[in-house]
Amino acid sequence: MKRLVLTALLAASVATTALVPPAAFADSKEQYVPLPTYRVGPYASSGTLWWAGTLDYFRYINEVEGGVNGVKLKVEEFETEWSPDRTVEVYERVKNGKDGAPVAFFFTHGTPASYALIEKGAADKIPLIDPAGGRTESTDGTVFPYAFPLLFNYFSQASVGINYIAQKEGGFDKLKGKKIVTVYHDSAYGRETQAAVELLAKKYGFENFQIPVADPGNEQSPQWRQVREIKPDWVFLRTWGVSTPVAIKTAQRFGIPADRIIGDVWAGSEADVIPAGTAAKGYQALAPYPGGAGFEIHDRLRKTILDTGKSDLRDTKFFGAVYYNIGLINAVLAVEALRAGQAKFGNKPLNGEEGRWGFEHLTIDDARLKEIGFYGLLQPIKLTPADHEGGGAARIQQWDGDKWVLVTDWIQADRDTLRPLVEAKAAAYAKEHNITPRSPTAEN
Repeated sequence: MKRLVLTALLAASVATTALVPPAAFADSKEQYVPLPTYRVGPYASSGTLWWAGTLDYFRYINEVEGGVNGVKLKVEEFETEWSPDRTVEVYERVKNGKDGAPVAFFFTHGTPASYALIEKGAADKIPLIDPAGGRTESTDGTVFPYAFPLLFNYFSQASVGINYIAQKEGGFDKLKGKKIVTVYHDSAYGRETQAAVELLAKKYGFENFQIPVADPGNEQSPQWRQVREIKPDWVFLRTWGVSTPVAIKTAQRFGIPADRIIGDVWAGSEADVIPAGTAAKGYQALAPYPGGAGFEIHDRLRKTILDTGKSDLRDTKFFGAVYYNIGLINAVLAVEALRAGQAKFGNKPLNGEEGRWGFEHLTIDDARLKEIGFYGLLQPIKLTPADHEGGGAARIQQWDGDKWVLVTDWIQADRDTLRPLVEAKAAAYAKEHNITPRSPTAEN
């Protein structure tokens, strides 16, 4: 943890990162990409690595591939300390682009910020991109044309967790009567899976217990004492930041085995398990972003970015860490969406409406994953105007005390069961805000 914090402090001196020389600002072949980063503050241990992966991939696109079909990416950082208010300030500052270079999308990278900006993004026609996060009902693009909880929304996270437990128990019929406790960060993020877990509990007959942990979660003895009294079969851990290693260590103290705890996406990185020490051995987590540096894209980046001294990483031993890989995947999703938009509108910088079209027609199959070096690291994904998630799968990884080890192939969420719940929540939002939903086959 000390190494991660040091990494964050060193990175804090970097206020902005320009991947295109300032003299090129007026070039019509630029795409402006503002990033509301968080390299300092309580979540710096994740943000420092996350943004390093994002920046390394964008630099690779610019310097190795010559841009996105010749369009260079002008990337600029704005430190937010993961504050929704600051992220909103950044959005207002950058939404009109810079020096003639337009904005095609805006990474919110935080559920509170996604909630705060969702109406603004729709009004300004700027796509809000929050992979594996955001407002779950914005999966329904007929109501939320400019919001994308891309790749793996919170309902899918709950479903994959339950599906994995069913695998371990020997089938869905074996879930009946089981006790499954969710220990969650008491925030919009942490509460987001509750409706889905309730629905799945009714479907499969397991007992559903929900226990909140107040931010930042430095003391959790009351919560884990309650867990011990319940005597659960499984625990689903939906914490974030310092609350995750505290949860793992406190669980051990109260006799809850690590291998009966499954962390969600945001509780499954090196920053979560290394500080927990031996208590984390055997701990499992959802991995739509698997850890490891053995994928083809890492070979390419090692040769062209890391070994040439151009990486944004301050400590290269975190090359291939979970949060670094999150940054890579988020960046490639954005780049591939730009390519999809350019296929319709031409090889030029895209505005927000054109960027939305690109995301809504984003398809990355196995053949494309192999071509771009992400096979095995990123799941196949296909978005539509009605479906702004497009993936809905994760692998499970387990901490062996030294590294993450993948223990399953891709596990798909039960999206057919969850979709009516998504649509009901979206319809309620539409009614409240007097929105007429688009046609599911909308092309513009």
